[in-house]
Amino acid sequence: MSNLHHIVIVGGGAGGLELATQLGDTLGKSKKAKITLVDQKLTHIWKPLLHEIAAGTLSPSDEETNYFGHAAKHHYEFVLGKFEKLDREAKTIQLLKPVASTYDQSTDHLTLSYDTLILAVGSVSNDFNTSGVQEHCHYLDNSKQAEQFQQHLLHLYIEAQNNNDHRELHIGIIGAGATGVELAAELVQAKQNFFKYGLNKIDPKNVKISLIEGADRILPALSEKMSDHSTKQLKRMNVDILTSKRVEKVDADQIYFNDGSSIPAQLKIWAAGIKTPAVIQNLEGFEKDRMGRLHVFATLQTKADPNVFAFGDCAYCILDARETALGPRAQVASQQAAFLVDAMKARISGRSQPMFNFSDKGSLVSLSENKAVGELLGQVNVQGFVAKSMYVSLYRLHQATIYGYAQAGLLTAKDFVTRKIAPKIKLH
Repeated sequence: MSNLHHIVIVGGGAGGLELATQLGDTLGKSKKAKITLVDQKLTHIWKPLLHEIAAGTLSPSDEETNYFGHAAKHHYEFVLGKFEKLDREAKTIQLLKPVASTYDQSTDHLTLSYDTLILAVGSVSNDFNTSGVQEHCHYLDNSKQAEQFQQHLLHLYIEAQNNNDHRELHIGIIGAGATGVELAAELVQAKQNFFKYGLNKIDPKNVKISLIEGADRILPALSEKMSDHSTKQLKRMNVDILTSKRVEKVDADQIYFNDGSSIPAQLKIWAAGIKTPAVIQNLEGFEKDRMGRLHVFATLQTKADPNVFAFGDCAYCILDARETALGPRAQVASQQAAFLVDAMKARISGRSQPMFNFSDKGSLVSLSENKAVGELLGQVNVQGFVAKSMYVSLYRLHQATIYGYAQAGLLTAKDFVTRKIAPKIKLH
């Protein structure tokens, strides 16, 4: 095994886990390469589900994938650790291993050697150093943050319930991209569920949700048709939409705008921008864009080192000089993961590296339990239940990639039954 070409993938998000699975099931299983996946968490959860976890309409334990168990079934090795340093000359990475217990404050490092390094570390929220955001806003980068938001939301409801409080509860969502829009719609569903499942002293009408966007419309990265339809749907849900509003600062109770106005918000979440994690921004010798993404060729090799690849949200990839770089979208990462399977086979066999081509399948945005809006292939608009079914199918395809179609089918059946009989809201 030690003489095998060693492919190390850093980051177990949707793209990283899909790549590790496919490489493990092909090159790993046939003993043509050693595949290692590195992540700082023990479990994987599909990032587009985080808004449901934050609203309490989905329990993360029902959707998590344990990396160790998954690796054992799919012929790759999983290493738990936080990526800290890269030594390109020695072809090694340094990881910070988690402490053994809460009482053991010592740090332990692990060095991994690689023949090919693939960075798939995704992105994190970018608050642009806006005053008060770190102290008073939640983020939605991972399941832990989503659960922290949900717990804060639940405690505010319980406090109001215990005090028989008829004051308004204001929730401010800063950023009206797909994450902000989906969270706003899910919170509308959540407040109905809170009322239905025991917190019935709180009138849902007293829970005010504000969606704030600096651009002149919501979903500014998507088409005007999708933006217009989503705006109409959210207004029907009584979501207050504030566009052309740039946040200047926040404190414990208010969100302040650069035009001098402000709105109340006891609960706030920042979803207004992204950047690469600090470890990527701090890598020396790599060309990066303003978000910290690594410049890559169409082969997905970084321009600084042909042995280091990057894809997904942490890669700045321009396939055509007449077009902009590929955006940070789930379908980009998924297609790049599938491409890299063939690219790694070519690399190991000594063939020339293929070039990545992206096929835009369109965009879908969830608008709560039974609604979504989408645009396929740039012109076909879908709405309502049909769009929602297509949105859910994206997750099923992700499950099929990491589990196989048979197990994905069983998981679909399990989720159908669970959602029929389980409470619609997480109250713990």
